[in-house]
Amino acid sequence: MAYPYQIKSLEEYQENYKQSVMDPEGFWANVADHFYWRRKWDKVLEWNFKDPDVKWFTGGKLNITENCLDRHLGTLGNRPAIIWEPNDPEERHRVITYRDLYNKVCQFANVLKNNGVKKGDRICIYMGMIPELAIAVLACARIGAIHSVVFGGFSAQSIADRIQDAQASLVITCDGAFRGNKDIPLKSVIDDALMGCPSVKKVIVCTRTRTPVSMIKGRDLWWEDEIKQVETMGNPPCSAEEMDAEDMLFILYTSGSTGKPKGVVHTCGGYMVYANYTFVNTFQYQPGEVYFCTADVGWITGHSYIIYGPLSAGATTLMFEGVPTYPDAGRLWSIVDKYRVNILYTAPTAIRSLMGYGLGPVNHKDLSSLKKLGSVGEPINEEAWHWFKDHIGKGRCPIVDTWWQTETGGIMITPIAGVTKEKPGYATLPLPGIQPILVDENGKEVTGNNVNGNLCIKFPWPGMLRTTYGDHERCRTTYFATYENLYFTGDGCLRDEDGYYRITGRVDDVLNVSGHRIGTAEVENAINMHAGVVESAVVGYPHDIKGQGIYAYVITERQTHDPELTKKDILQTVSRIIGPIAKPDKIQFVSGLPKTRSGKIMRRILRKIAEGELDNLGDTSTLLDPVVVDEIKKGRL
Repeated sequence: MAYPYQIKSLEEYQENYKQSVMDPEGFWANVADHFYWRRKWDKVLEWNFKDPDVKWFTGGKLNITENCLDRHLGTLGNRPAIIWEPNDPEERHRVITYRDLYNKVCQFANVLKNNGVKKGDRICIYMGMIPELAIAVLACARIGAIHSVVFGGFSAQSIADRIQDAQASLVITCDGAFRGNKDIPLKSVIDDALMGCPSVKKVIVCTRTRTPVSMIKGRDLWWEDEIKQVETMGNPPCSAEEMDAEDMLFILYTSGSTGKPKGVVHTCGGYMVYANYTFVNTFQYQPGEVYFCTADVGWITGHSYIIYGPLSAGATTLMFEGVPTYPDAGRLWSIVDKYRVNILYTAPTAIRSLMGYGLGPVNHKDLSSLKKLGSVGEPINEEAWHWFKDHIGKGRCPIVDTWWQTETGGIMITPIAGVTKEKPGYATLPLPGIQPILVDENGKEVTGNNVNGNLCIKFPWPGMLRTTYGDHERCRTTYFATYENLYFTGDGCLRDEDGYYRITGRVDDVLNVSGHRIGTAEVENAINMHAGVVESAVVGYPHDIKGQGIYAYVITERQTHDPELTKKDILQTVSRIIGPIAKPDKIQFVSGLPKTRSGKIMRRILRKIAEGELDNLGDTSTLLDPVVVDEIKKGRL
């Protein structure tokens, strides 16, 4: 499969970028022309950032799965679409060709239809990293159902919140999941979540761990039994539902600066074009290459760069069930060696964690097949960048340090592998079609180079979010109300003397822990639900492995006799309410918090104390109780 819109040289990048700014509609129409549309669009773009109201390819009709599956069958039917590597290296891996995947997606789409699922229904998917997860996602898209994938590490309460918000009618899960040396009881977590979710009528359960599970008559169905029913009907093909370019494709919940998670909505046409364009260009994908993204499909990286981007490009995508350190710290390198992986896309947290094991696990692994490396989720520090470059890429693989978000749908600022110049610690330059701008606190543009500001985008791109599910006002206030006529990313940014962009971290109350965004309000809400806790304040601090750690200051009703046990109890509470991913790394018990006279917590002071900057707290005399700051400084962990 050729990609006529793939950029091959620096001159071509500059030319394309210029064209994309001067004539964005012509630029994106040209890219979109290379996909299969049932009906071409009437208008490329209509937009305003005030409401906000953004529409791409209006009037265009398509189905994303026809672009990911059907159109490849004639030429790539026997090419591997998904290579699946199980958690246990002793278990057999699976190779699913494009033809196999097409058949399995049609089969499961028919299962959904047999169970009453219609276009527009919301389906919650809570599964481990097995091929059936990708099949379930594509089967939803095939029939026009809206999928909402929830990461397998979230708690019952978090799942219930997401199901209730989307009013999902069906859940797809597994009996359990394997992840490293853990067995995760997915079905029993779903059972707990569904206690308060009357909208869910059916639960389809795929067998993976053979964990005993409770199956409720009339509600719970085995995946395998449902597939057999379709087989007895003679496996009829499932024609793809015709979707409008602006119909909803999926909802993905992300943490915000308030406690309630928000459902980011992506639509069919623009998202497809953007996920494909950014995949093909950023990684300079060549037909036949084996591409390995280590993310989980529960996050946006898995949606865009394990499923939709690679499959729409006819690529071979490797899906890994386990974790990088199981059964030993050489696991990723063994996978690269075993499947002759050409492109490896992973997170700085994983790289920093593996660096800690030294070069023993890397030695004796053949990494010569690697051609390109990528980093995602958070800015990669220079030390990890050089280790990745020298010891994994052996000095010959370009590294793409990609900056983007759940809300952007795909990569925004990044080097293009081997085409544009890379620079350690920098996301470097925007992709064609992306118009970044730095502004100061008042929204005034910061021009020139060697400057800092808040990163905004001033023009729409096809992959951007359209709304937050069921609450458009929240979308407006979160992303479009801070600065007039701009999409606000929430990130601070530096533009250096070369005009290269370096992301300097969140400027709002959101933490970036191991590449995953967690709202401080969400963690505080969970801590405050623990019996005996009066109030808490959560901030981030630099963490060697995770990038940012979670530091919690907690006020309890009475002095605790066993602080360590109380800390463990609080961690358990956070795990139950959000999931283990949000557990604080440090909990400091305090008698009060630094507040202004109006009652606002001065997080800036708490952040500096957590970071160890004790002599640089600024003026504390205006606080309601300045003495509390000295007490907190003394007790710092």
